[in-house]
Amino acid sequence: MMSKSPVYPVIWHEDRVLLIDQTKLPSEYVIVEISRCDDMARAIKTMIVRGAPAIGVAAAYGMYLGAREIQTQEREAFLSQLEDVAQVLRLTRPTAVNLFWAIARMLKTAYETIGSVEALQASLLKTAQAIQLEDLQTCQMIGDRGLEVLPSNPQQLCLLTYCNTGALATAGYGTALGVVRSAWREGRLARVYASETRPRQQGAKLTSWECVHEGIPVTVITDNMAAHCMNRGMIDAVIVGADRIAANGDTANKIGTYSLAIVAKAHNIPFYVAAPLSTVDFKLSNGMEIPIEERHPSEIYQIGETLVCPPGVEFYNPAFDVTPADLITGIITEKGVVTPSELQNLQVMQPA
Repeated sequence: MMSKSPVYPVIWHEDRVLLIDQTKLPSEYVIVEISRCDDMARAIKTMIVRGAPAIGVAAAYGMYLGAREIQTQEREAFLSQLEDVAQVLRLTRPTAVNLFWAIARMLKTAYETIGSVEALQASLLKTAQAIQLEDLQTCQMIGDRGLEVLPSNPQQLCLLTYCNTGALATAGYGTALGVVRSAWREGRLARVYASETRPRQQGAKLTSWECVHEGIPVTVITDNMAAHCMNRGMIDAVIVGADRIAANGDTANKIGTYSLAIVAKAHNIPFYVAAPLSTVDFKLSNGMEIPIEERHPSEIYQIGETLVCPPGVEFYNPAFDVTPADLITGIITEKGVVTPSELQNLQVMQPA
């Protein structure tokens, strides 16, 4: 039986980063040690670490690891090479805005720190650790904010979630799954339904693993069962995460979220997006401007080592889709819950 100790996917330990290898779960619990920036970039790209907030934390540590590898003691040369490190990390995952936000914050720290290269490097490590702690605190606040808007009837709710938005996808606790955790803590949760989330099955593999780990009642359904479950009155609300939110509230999340929102709307079921304010990209006016990552077709044509498609088939594998703002009941942030049209009111509260 699994212990109920907290799950932290990214840990700074002595002089390196420890990552839970999420590609191995749920069959194996493997820790990967990362000591170089290039290895961190590879871990982000190959989804050893995944989930927008967790990617941001990992990228922050990747910036420090890259800074530690820079040999020069001359400030301007150091900053120039740090820009190269930043670019390596930017190229790993184009959709998750937390990645770019964390990199920008680390660069800002370097440029604003006065002193030797050693002082800059030390400051970068402190900033990465601060980003990690802040994200954990933010997720706990998101979880509690979500309780404020959950349906009051019935007293114990059945919530449907998608992909993985839990501790594994953040510094700990989670965003959408953080709301589920808070509901469970307060006796408001009867059961969470986890959509399997094809093609990589993060819901089936990761969300269910977290729930079993903590003793939260969980039922896995295939993605195409959601409408049936809603029609049968089995779902009281849907809560998903986000990798990037445009200024108008359009939301990019794991592919399949858009169709889930349409189905929820058809059944008059509230559809909430839970994400930190750092996920909102106020520079983008709407979701059409969000870059959508396309991943390797092997995610579709094979499961493990087993091929499931015949030779000669062509593939299209977008990793994300965009849910229009008018399908979203509310966006749950650490600063409160707003409708998409009210999102601009939170811009002044967004972390720098």
